[in-house]
Amino acid sequence: MTDNKQQSNFIRDIIDSDLESGKNDNRVHTRFPPEPNGYLHIGHAKSICLNFCIAEDYPNGKCNLRFDDTNPVKEEEEYVESIIEDVKWLGFDWEDRLYFASDYFQQLYEYAEQLINAGKAYVDDQSADTIRDTRGTLKELGSNSPYRNRSIEENITLFGKMKAGEFGNGEKVLRAKIDMSHSNLNMRDPVIYRILHADHHHTGNTWCIYPMYDWAHGLEDSIEGITHSICTLEFEDHRPLYDWFLDQLGVYHPQQIEFARLNLNYTIMSKRKLKRLVDEHHVAGWDDPRMPTISGLRRRGYTPESIREFATRIGVAKRDGVIDIALLDHCLRDDLNKRALRVMVVLDPVKVIITNYPEEQVEELDADNNPEDESAGKRKLPFTRELYIERSDFMEDPPKKFFRLGPGREVRLKHAYYITCTNFIKSENGDVTEIHCTYDPATKGGWSDDGRKVRGTLHWVSVQHAVDAEVRLYDHLFNVDNPEADGDDFIQHLNPDSLIINTQAKLEPGLQKARANTNYQFLRNGYFCLDADSAQENIVFNRTVGLRDSWGKKQK
Repeated sequence: MTDNKQQSNFIRDIIDSDLESGKNDNRVHTRFPPEPNGYLHIGHAKSICLNFCIAEDYPNGKCNLRFDDTNPVKEEEEYVESIIEDVKWLGFDWEDRLYFASDYFQQLYEYAEQLINAGKAYVDDQSADTIRDTRGTLKELGSNSPYRNRSIEENITLFGKMKAGEFGNGEKVLRAKIDMSHSNLNMRDPVIYRILHADHHHTGNTWCIYPMYDWAHGLEDSIEGITHSICTLEFEDHRPLYDWFLDQLGVYHPQQIEFARLNLNYTIMSKRKLKRLVDEHHVAGWDDPRMPTISGLRRRGYTPESIREFATRIGVAKRDGVIDIALLDHCLRDDLNKRALRVMVVLDPVKVIITNYPEEQVEELDADNNPEDESAGKRKLPFTRELYIERSDFMEDPPKKFFRLGPGREVRLKHAYYITCTNFIKSENGDVTEIHCTYDPATKGGWSDDGRKVRGTLHWVSVQHAVDAEVRLYDHLFNVDNPEADGDDFIQHLNPDSLIINTQAKLEPGLQKARANTNYQFLRNGYFCLDADSAQENIVFNRTVGLRDSWGKKQK
């Protein structure tokens, strides 16, 4: 039994009860079963964390990674590889338990023959449209297929011919024989095999008939000895079918448990709709940093620790709800604050000239790499007569509560000196192009012995040593809370400012050697990471998240 009270939820309560009663020989064995038809997203991350963490928290617990690859038309090896990378990146290990539904195709076929021989399945010649039309509705009973009473011998023969490739796509299907008047539509003689002449990413052209998910799902769980088959709520109505198949075959019977899937505001989770974003080039690919895919979050600079913490905080519920994306950002900021290296980068530069500083002098100043982590050490920053500061840090006629630079005002330069503005120069169109200041040599390190108070602290970069870079400023992909509300086409709600590319940024010189997979805090600007497109001659950074929830304030 788990001692982790913080993680307690109704699923763990069920498992605790099973262990107390000795059910399943005191085993806990879960699985994460993605279909390899797209890239995983943050919703899948919740399921990954749930299944693997349950296995981790119980003695001898196990969690399998299984690909439900029953549809060769939509599945690709690219997706298999990306899913394996994502689960590993989140920090989970399935050991030697990597499985594919296609590993069990022969066993599933034999189970289907067993069902036919029990008089519980039949080959139907009706088209998919006819089967759908005769299924009935919640208010109307379904009607039996004219082929429902074929003999067992004929069904076995036809099913064998389906496997042998003697029929074309859609000519025949195998259906379970249950009850066309059942109150649950899923129990009205569901299709369990269909003909698909298509190469499979794992089995090639060995098979031309493929099991439906509802047929394969429970039997895979049974074959692998899964104890608790944890699914999202949309499978709740499928549970009677899950149970029926296992009971009819008399095989080991896992327990299916449903929980609420993750819904985030300002986000869509449908793989079909995410694929549309990619196919129509609204984003740059599945790993575009605006995408909610795990690969997109990774490229944007999210850490596995922040996603796991988010999954813990949102918990496990029985009813669907919407989680505020601000909580995900909070978990991210909380983690990055502890690990990100502090650096100075000016995104919208204007030049400052310190008129009383020696022209040729270069001074090396000490700067903390992370005040939250002493072991991160210090670095040297070059300080010179000419510096860059943010354009927004200067106003020629500042209001009373503007504590940054203005004529006659004194500010602190981070890790450096106090400076006071004495003059500024403007271009013909009225833009400030230079700010002239004097510095106080007695304030080295940014402190004064005379006790005078300086409210504003600015970041800066030496003009002489600055490194040019492209900085990609990412924001939410959608500009409304629910992009799919009222049946709207979600494309119309794309945020036109979800990516702003800044080519004017000036980096402190140490960032010339910035490392991939390292998080940085650009002082006063947010958290950033090196992008996959970055190269020595063209450095590219992505904004991971701002220092504060500026989005929430903007929406209010």
